[in-house]
Amino acid sequence: MKIAVYPETNISKLPLDTDAIHLVRPVAKKKLEKILARCRGCNEISLSKSCMQRLPLKTRKFLEKAKVRLVLESRRGRAIGISLEKMLKAIELRKDYQSLREIEKLTDIPKSTVHYLLKYADRTKIKNGKNTVYLK
Repeated sequence: MKIAVYPETNISKLPLDTDAIHLVRPVAKKKLEKILARCRGCNEISLSKSCMQRLPLKTRKFLEKAKVRLVLESRRGRAIGISLEKMLKAIELRKDYQSLREIEKLTDIPKSTVHYLLKYADRTKIKNGKNTVYLK
């Protein structure tokens, strides 16, 4: 599971089965040490080009020593705030030739959101409570 990490992220609430993280903003070395101590299976950190440029040299050296791979990756856009189950239900209903209005009534998702989910959404980034989870 890949989780987005901000400088203000509460480390104690990160899932233990996290195998990768995405740094949205540069994070202090001490915080990364705590994250890696908590999530022992984490061996990859993805981040944007600008975040990589702002990441301190000491932090990069620490990650290199800890054998954590840094990957440049651009993940633009806001995470979808609808639960994965609701999203899958809406997609299945549309595959069964239900209209957008009928899907709206059955799932309580606004019609425009259903249309966006089906046609334009990059469904690789969803909200799980306050955490952003990246689907692979």
